[in-house]
Amino acid sequence: MHCLHRLAQLVRNCQLPKILKSTANATIPTGTDTIIQIHPITGMVVNLKDVKKYIEEAIMQPLDHKNLDKDVPFFKDTVSTTENVAVFIWKGMEQLLPGILYEVKVHETENHVVVYRGE
Repeated sequence: MHCLHRLAQLVRNCQLPKILKSTANATIPTGTDTIIQIHPITGMVVNLKDVKKYIEEAIMQPLDHKNLDKDVPFFKDTVSTTENVAVFIWKGMEQLLPGILYEVKVHETENHVVVYRGE
């Protein structure tokens, strides 16, 4: 996803959800920074087809190739920092995946990464 904001930088490589939580019992480590808790009956946290649809709805449609300050109502009264982009993404995804989303990680550059956990 690419979008313009006041600092004239591109928000790149928005990754979510990097870590998911649920009330399930089984925990499977899947990499250096990914832990997924699996539902004991279905074996799923969430259907990936649904996640793709939610990402399209909550992130791509409102943000991709947009001037955040002019095209996204959330940023009319909120400064479009990378931190606030992460908050915007969290709010949109949390509505679609309540209680499942653990963190949103936004990479603005290789060295500037924002992690938001709904706090």
